[in-house]
Amino acid sequence: MLPPSPLIYRTSFWTIEFSTNWMFTDLCICKYVKFVKERTEIEQNYAKQLRNLSKKYNQKRSNKDEPECSYQSFLDILNEMNDYAGQRELIAENLMMNICIDLTKYLQELKQERKAYLMEAKRAQQNLESTYKQLDSSKKRFEREWREAERATQYAEKTDQDINATKADVEKAKQQAHMRAHVADECKNDYAAQLQKYNKEQSHFYFNEMPLVFNKLQDLDERRVRKLAHGYILFSDTEKHVMPIIGKCLEGITKAGTNVNEKNDSMVIIEQNKSGFERPGDVEFEDYSQGINRTSSDSSLGTPKGPMDLLGKNKGKNFWLFSKRSKPTVTEDFAHLPPEQRRKRLQQKLEEIYKDLQKETDQSEALGKMKDVYEKNPQMGDPASLASQINQTSQNIERLRGELNKYEVVMTKPGNSPYGCTHSSVDGFVSGNVRSLSSPDGAHSDESTPDPSQAIYAEFDDDFEDEELTAPIGNCTAMYNFPGASEGTISMQEGEVLAVVEEDKGDGWTRVRRNNGDEGYIPTSYVTITLNK
Repeated sequence: MLPPSPLIYRTSFWTIEFSTNWMFTDLCICKYVKFVKERTEIEQNYAKQLRNLSKKYNQKRSNKDEPECSYQSFLDILNEMNDYAGQRELIAENLMMNICIDLTKYLQELKQERKAYLMEAKRAQQNLESTYKQLDSSKKRFEREWREAERATQYAEKTDQDINATKADVEKAKQQAHMRAHVADECKNDYAAQLQKYNKEQSHFYFNEMPLVFNKLQDLDERRVRKLAHGYILFSDTEKHVMPIIGKCLEGITKAGTNVNEKNDSMVIIEQNKSGFERPGDVEFEDYSQGINRTSSDSSLGTPKGPMDLLGKNKGKNFWLFSKRSKPTVTEDFAHLPPEQRRKRLQQKLEEIYKDLQKETDQSEALGKMKDVYEKNPQMGDPASLASQINQTSQNIERLRGELNKYEVVMTKPGNSPYGCTHSSVDGFVSGNVRSLSSPDGAHSDESTPDPSQAIYAEFDDDFEDEELTAPIGNCTAMYNFPGASEGTISMQEGEVLAVVEEDKGDGWTRVRRNNGDEGYIPTSYVTITLNK
């Protein structure tokens, strides 16, 4: 019996060896995909932390005294950082889609294709092994029949030489030997044919089928390497793609820093925190050696009182401007603030109350109209269902009127006027508008009489008549309706665009002009202003 062909074992070894080697090459892709996934998680966490940081500091200003310019620049920086975080998220998303998911999908396709090639090699190997088994079977049969033929030949010769054997026995033995020799020759021919077939199959296997499979596997591995190399390039290109946008974000941060104007900010702080106190006069000499106080009266010399006189009961304390002062008790009428700041806070409070009152009045009118519709068309709704809302709105209007009157009284006190005089003109303007809005017929109340101090605007009217029209310095858009009932003011409707002639001087009023030439003052807080560059 011949030993099995060593080529068969070598072929099996090659198949197992190649399969194992490609398992290691697949690990390279898996390791790279895992690396990119972890990089993606880092980018996502980084972007999330940046967004949370921007959101944390992008709250509404808690300190209204903070300069608008610097704070706006800070908001611009936060917005740019938020956009920067978006680009980091885009990097993470592209890395996941273009590398991780794509390479994982490609690896699965690669495994299926390689499996098909290995199965093709396995089938060729099985065909060769089947041919070898047929060869081995024919060889064993030839060996067995040849030995039988030799024994039959030896037996025939022995019988022929035996003197006791009959002629019939000799003929029978010769015939048996001849038959065995013929069968042995047939087995020999079959063995030769099987051997030729196997050699042909083996040559085809090693010189055609296996090289073709190996070439396919080699091409497959080269494509895998190219795909992995492309993944390496994408790792860099993904970040390069967003670099221009990230550069714009950084340029925006730089621009926000260059937009800060320290002089404007310092003037804003000065304007917001100036006290309005008059400068104290010289402290007069008191001559106790003469036994009398030879101080002249304020009216004779026109000398203002000193800082101690201004402080009144706090004579024994240092002037608070240069000393550490205790936190004042906050009062509802803002009396704890210096005059200038108190005036601004009172004016702001009046504007807030006026807005709330106008809102409640509009709601009251809407409810009234709705009630009329329900009364005329009962199928649309029950008028009685609106009673509670109408009652609540009326209570809100009365409450806001009371607050408005209270702050009007405080505002009319000396030193609280936005023009450095009494606030009766503004008082009449605000209260007159509120009464007109809250009156049942929507008309002005006849009970309110014009305040003489409304003539404060007369000087502006004279200027309009004597001088040529001033060139606009910008434009503004009305955010709210303004009736403009007081002299010197001008009415406007929500959304109306007006030309700005004169900026707010710190008193809360802006001078504007219509296209038809009408000019007047409007509340600065009622409009959004855009100045010409």
